[in-house]
Amino acid sequence: MLSLIQIVKAVTSGLIILIATEVSNRSTILAALIIALPLVSIISLTWVWIETKDASKISALSSQIFWFVLPSLPMFLIIPALINKGLHFSLALFVGSSVTVILFYITHQIIK
Repeated sequence: MLSLIQIVKAVTSGLIILIATEVSNRSTILAALIIALPLVSIISLTWVWIETKDASKISALSSQIFWFVLPSLPMFLIIPALINKGLHFSLALFVGSSVTVILFYITHQIIK
């Protein structure tokens, strides 16, 4: 059975996605800004703090988030480049995501 806090987490996360997708129908720039904000990181750090009050855990998590943001950035250049070359969205997303997974693995090997 889900706890109230788990339900609140799920609803909060879902609302952020809903807001971003609805805003994108009106302004892709504003939607990109909303999505680019580290809201998931901020919310996750807040939940971890509420649940543990462990400053060292927050510190470690924050540092690890930083290092894993970097390998995700090329995906946002790869996807539009492939779409602009005529590749279907699904394939462009797959290639961009695959590159990100490879870069995540490399990053993990470096920081562990």
